[in-house]
Amino acid sequence: MKQQTNQITEGVIWKQLLLFFFPILFGTFFQQLYNTVDAVIVGNFVGKEALAAVGGPASTIINLLVGFFVGLSSGAGVIISQYFGSREKERLESAVHTSVALAVVGGAVMMVLGLLTTTISLRLLNTPEDIMPPSVTYMRIYFTGMIPSMVYNMGAAILRAIGDSKKPFYFLMAACLTNIVLDLLFVLGFGMGVTGVAIATVLSQVVSAILTMYVLMRTTDIYRVTLSKIRFQAQMLRSILTIGLPAGLQSAMYSISNLVIQAAINSYGTDTVAAWTAYGKVDSFFWMTVNAFGIAVTTFAGQNFGAGKVDRIKKSVRICLMMAAGTCVFFSFVILTFGHIILRLFTQDPVVIEICMGMIRIVTPTYITYICIEILSGACRGCGDSFYPMIITCFGVCALRIIWIALSSALFPSVGAVCLSYPITWTVTSTLFILYYRRGKWLRHAGTRMVYMQE
Repeated sequence: MKQQTNQITEGVIWKQLLLFFFPILFGTFFQQLYNTVDAVIVGNFVGKEALAAVGGPASTIINLLVGFFVGLSSGAGVIISQYFGSREKERLESAVHTSVALAVVGGAVMMVLGLLTTTISLRLLNTPEDIMPPSVTYMRIYFTGMIPSMVYNMGAAILRAIGDSKKPFYFLMAACLTNIVLDLLFVLGFGMGVTGVAIATVLSQVVSAILTMYVLMRTTDIYRVTLSKIRFQAQMLRSILTIGLPAGLQSAMYSISNLVIQAAINSYGTDTVAAWTAYGKVDSFFWMTVNAFGIAVTTFAGQNFGAGKVDRIKKSVRICLMMAAGTCVFFSFVILTFGHIILRLFTQDPVVIEICMGMIRIVTPTYITYICIEILSGACRGCGDSFYPMIITCFGVCALRIIWIALSSALFPSVGAVCLSYPITWTVTSTLFILYYRRGKWLRHAGTRMVYMQE
């Protein structure tokens, strides 16, 4: 335990950040890879309608529910990292088992909710009729795998919270390889189309869940999971939800605003939906990198806050911001320069590619305006302050983006106007986060929260 704690609370910050960051990045890369493989296979061997069905409205709705739970699980990760940093063994054990119980129950609730609302949610997003049947099929199959998906996400949050970002990477790598093999078998071998892609995705999630639980149940460390101890413990559940619920709502707000954007995109037809799907796959490599920085700084902040090392938290935030800024410049250059080539992995349709390049030219150069949102909110959340970051996100991302879409649709409707919602809202929200962080209220709120946890 001492060695694990020292890696984050005592080592050279930039080195330890990178050692923790890269397994998260590679793990997220494999997670995105098997989603991207789905798009590549259906886009090239089934058609643009299948591409739009797998990555368009269905994907946006799924991301809303899954994103909410992943945000919720971050509350568990924060609590566990703080107890790990302060070496509180009994509370750490309680947090771990309550978290696993939350994953199982949360997955079951989302499975039922998703199955019951599939058709109506797609209708509300103005899903084009030619992609409605495959979208319904994809979503219904996907939602049957919500319990293993949530178990993996919670298990990964537990492992990362105690400083182990390598094992979640290995599990995602195994899931990715499983998904690729099954995609090829079901789509190319059996001709199952969208149905085959959905089944392959669910089975790959089962693989990652089994591997995660195996490691958590076999470890001899204090975060070991024992099946007979998996239950809700009221006080610990309240602590997890106090941090995780605002984080989940913050994630949901991103998804809600994206639902509004998806509805606007859908109104321009299947070619535009396919282009937006293809751009989302290219764009995802940037998002997974910045998200990995956010997870890394959240764990660093949590363990160092538990150890009482505030100056180290602030230094890790500065270093993480510089790393993320350099990453933004790199991705902007690569996507702008090689966008046409990359897009041909997903579709050969020249109309779809040209629409997509228009999206790239608007959004990609502004990536750097987003990083403060991810890094600063991650640091605040790691210290236990997730409510005020949620409020900032609610206004800066969700409300402002919806207002922009409504006004632009009425005054100057175009795909370009829809895309502009991203840099505009990123700039405003980043500015708000910088002001909040510099005033230091996040640390006072976190201190109050820590006193409550120790009562």
